[in-house]
Amino acid sequence: NMSTATEQLWNRSFILCILNNLFLFIYYFALLTVLPIYIMKDLGGSVQEAGLALTLFLVSSIATRPFSGLIIEKLGKRFTMRSAGLIFALFAFGYLLIDSMWSLLLIRFLHGVWFSILTTVTVPVANEFIPEQRKGEGMGYFVMSTNLGVVFGPLLALTLIQFASFKVLFGVLAILISIGLIFSWMLKINEAPKSRSLEQNQITAQRSKLSLHDIIELKVIAVGCVALLTAFSYSSVMTFITAFSETKQLLAYTSIFFIVFAVSMLVVRPWVGKFYDRKGPDAVIYPSFIFFAIGLVIITFISNQWVLWLSAVFIGIGYGSLFPCLQTLAIQSVDRQRMGHAISTFFTLFDIGLAVGSVMMGLLIAYWGYENTYLFCAIMVMLTLFIYRHYVSKPRNLLKETSVSS
Repeated sequence: NMSTATEQLWNRSFILCILNNLFLFIYYFALLTVLPIYIMKDLGGSVQEAGLALTLFLVSSIATRPFSGLIIEKLGKRFTMRSAGLIFALFAFGYLLIDSMWSLLLIRFLHGVWFSILTTVTVPVANEFIPEQRKGEGMGYFVMSTNLGVVFGPLLALTLIQFASFKVLFGVLAILISIGLIFSWMLKINEAPKSRSLEQNQITAQRSKLSLHDIIELKVIAVGCVALLTAFSYSSVMTFITAFSETKQLLAYTSIFFIVFAVSMLVVRPWVGKFYDRKGPDAVIYPSFIFFAIGLVIITFISNQWVLWLSAVFIGIGYGSLFPCLQTLAIQSVDRQRMGHAISTFFTLFDIGLAVGSVMMGLLIAYWGYENTYLFCAIMVMLTLFIYRHYVSKPRNLLKETSVSS
């Protein structure tokens, strides 16, 4: 039996999963923050080359993501998590050997492959240690560790480079990700038993060509598209809030924006997860969309740091609650054996939303300006709410009513 037999949410394995994920995303966002500075200062690169280094990582990650579920199914969660974590950590030490722009671009591209596999497998592993009746609450805390990386990663990186070289920073970050790797190796991950029919299906699949079913989980497409549109709107905050703050002479207060974002998310997290489990996803997702939209509208009125921080409160409560709820819905819509495929499909669509959004927002800002672009994103969030209601909420509730009546 898996560790989920207990109703205790904060068991040893779940805490190790959260720590592993926290260290992974502290590393990811720390590197994301300082790489452009490193490329332009130490490697003598241009802004375009800095953008290419970030884009290559995202491209390889998105390209690998659809196959991550198949890899997990074939190799098992335990082997996939430990091997992907080990290779990812080795590449982290590889940054210490960089001596040219080309070597950095190569490492970034290969690093993105293993980041994609690692971040896909950590979700079903963590889900195994969450009690069945507390999935919404548990996944909310797990995703919160990702969002905390948004705050602590840049804070760590920007603090270190004031007192040490980039090589020292890369070394510290490599040690940090190695500690996260140790946490993953401490987990007692048991594989789900495979029935005879499933084994026969796998043999047949190995003999035949790769099918769409091996790459995509169709049951997750609807909620994944909602996540894509949500990520599209959120990319305006993730990518351009710093630049917009600078135009308002509020750059010094932007770091506090992300801290307020994290604190707002932390404050509501205990209630959001429990509400999801007791009242259902709609009770959380509908108001979260509204809070997110309000936060984006507030950004358009930024005139001082207080308005900036107020927008962080609404976005932290809104988006910070939306993402874990949508991810939990994706997990709950499939059987345990297809969980890896569900997560890979969900994250593929989410990553596409972030990537396309980052490009589109830059174009929209160039034509419309920051205020109109953020207002457009607020409208997009409300449209996404109606798409969720029509294509995710209604079919799910109809299915429940049918199963109850039968």
